[in-house]
Order: sequence, then C-alpha cells, then structure tokens
Amino acid sequence: MRRYCAANGLSRFGTLTYGPPVCTDPDRLRHDLALLFRRLRSAQGQGPIPYVWVPELHKDGVKFHAHYAVDRFMARGRIVKAWEQGFVWIKRWTDMPVGSTSWDEARSAAGYMSKYVSKTFTGPQVFGRQRYGVAEGFQPTIQRIEGTSAAEVLDRACAVMGSAPSQRWSSADQEDWKGPPAVWFAWG
Repeated sequence: MRRYCAANGLSRFGTLTYGPPVCTDPDRLRHDLALLFRRLRSAQGQGPIPYVWVPELHKDGVKFHAHYAVDRFMARGRIVKAWEQGFVWIKRWTDMPVGSTSWDEARSAAGYMSKYVSKTFTGPQVFGRQRYGVAEGFQPTIQRIEGTSAAEVLDRACAVMGSAPSQRWSSADQEDWKGPPAVWFAWG
C-alpha cells in the first residue's frame, strides 16, 4: 500500500464517518466506499482516480469509519455530496519540511495510512480479508536495477531515488545469518 500511495501521489488524506444510521457491517462499508469513488470519478469528469481506503472501527469496537487518500484536489462539498452517509474531513498532506516534494508528501501520507492498516492486525478482527482497498489500474511498476556489484546497484538506485538511502541493512552485519547474502535499503 505504501508503494501504491507514493507511486500515485496520494497526498490528500481524509476521513469518512457515518451519521445516523451508523455502519456496523463491513460489507456495507465496502459497498458505500465503492459507490463514493464511482460518484467522485463521475463528478470530477477526469477519468479514473487513484485512491486508497482503510477501514477502522471506532473505539466502541462496533461502528466503522474509513480513512482515504486521493491524488488531487476535490472540493469538500463534492465529497460530501458523493458520500451521502455522514461526515467528511479532508486535507492536503503538508506537515512536511521546507523543500519537500509532492512525492515526499505522498510517502508521508502513505506512512500515516499504513498506521491504520496495521491497527487491524493488532486490534479486533475486522474483515478476515484484505485490510484496504485501492483503485484498479494504478499499480506501481517494478523497476529493475542491475549491476556487476552491490556498490554499482546501490549507486544506480541512489540516482533513481535522487538521494542516498535513509536506512540500510546487510546480512553481513548479522552474526548468525545462515542464508545467502542479502541487503536492504529504504529511502525517505
């Protein structure tokens, strides 16, 4: 989900809450969210819209609401009209250091959305199925980076990412590593 958010520039984050009647059925929530995004796509008149949504139970453990992210400005009134279920909150992800790019914003928003996905692993079992939804047709592409050495591959990856990695891990640093050599890098 994090790669999907970053690749599609999902930097506008929101919450959808039910008014009366509240929603306690995960199937109804999925249906209502599908309808919302179909209505928004139609209202925007710009073709398909990349989005991600994550369900969450209220603290009572019974009633649902959802968090979502989109890639573009949408008038709050348009979202309210498309939701028809209760309350809407949305904002552009701007709590970033000066000089941050829209990609940085999307990666940060993705981290926030991931927090909600992880709650369903530690909290009450919500769905017993996929814990988030995304728009079809916007899956990020895989970019293979090859080289004749680990250093060459890392140099090429840094060129693609535009900076050095912020985190590194190597199996060579693990005293009890028994598998083939492995390295891991993360940016942002």
